[in-house]
Amino acid sequence: MENKSCNTSIQCTVSSCAYHNASNCCSLDSIKVGCCGANPTACEGTECASFKLGAK
Repeated sequence: MENKSCNTSIQCTVSSCAYHNASNCCSLDSIKVGCCGANPTACEGTECASFKLGAK
């Protein structure tokens, strides 16, 4: 398994992401947060727009 860096400022539990580190953080320097709809009013209306499906 590839040893990825761990940006402790970006906590993440999405293990299927290509940028996920086993320590539950992101290996990217920064992420982009996007919206699922035009006017989100709850957390469920936002998403990590930097997500990339990783190999299992």
